[in-house]
Amino acid sequence: MKKLYVLLAILLILSFAAAVIGIHVSALSKLGSTGGEVTQIQQKLSNLGFYSGAVDGIYGKQTRDAVTAFQKSVGLTPDGIAGSKTLLYLGLSGSSASNGYSQSEIDLLARTISAEARGEPYEGQVAVGAVILNRVEHPSFPNTIAGVVYQSGAFSCVDDGQINEPVAESCKRAAQDALNGWDPSGGCIYYYNPVTATSRWIRSRPIMLTIGKHVFCM
Repeated sequence: MKKLYVLLAILLILSFAAAVIGIHVSALSKLGSTGGEVTQIQQKLSNLGFYSGAVDGIYGKQTRDAVTAFQKSVGLTPDGIAGSKTLLYLGLSGSSASNGYSQSEIDLLARTISAEARGEPYEGQVAVGAVILNRVEHPSFPNTIAGVVYQSGAFSCVDDGQINEPVAESCKRAAQDALNGWDPSGGCIYYYNPVTATSRWIRSRPIMLTIGKHVFCM
């Protein structure tokens, strides 16, 4: 009996700690759900243009329909349920939006995505951002966003000045989604447009997938 009391006490302490420090316990919101997570979902969908209803923390039909529309737009199963993967794609997975990067680095990531992929599908824009972040973590590349972007010959947009053009709004969101952990490239560290690429070396890399006009490779 004493062990049971101790176990119950531990569970109560853990529950209290989770509430105090804001651990993301729930990863599933659906029709009928209420609370702060639903409010965050509604606000994010509103910012993205999928939701025009009240941000009231009530997961009603309009919220469900907005989630479904968002899921369709990013290639997820359109079930209207905000599970862990949908929350990740929305940038609400609980991870830090910047992951330790400065605002200037985040802005540079967005500028590079815009210059390289502003005409690509949204998933492709996020994938370009993910490739840059994958390089930051890879031992063969510089360990900063600026180092990766400005590495000699790495990105044509640096050479032709496109990186200094105005940044598309979707690319700002794509930068945040990449920083939040969404990687449509599946860990790739290279990409190129097979129509315009002239490098024999890049064409020798094993292609993992195609998104829009870009192929992504290792």
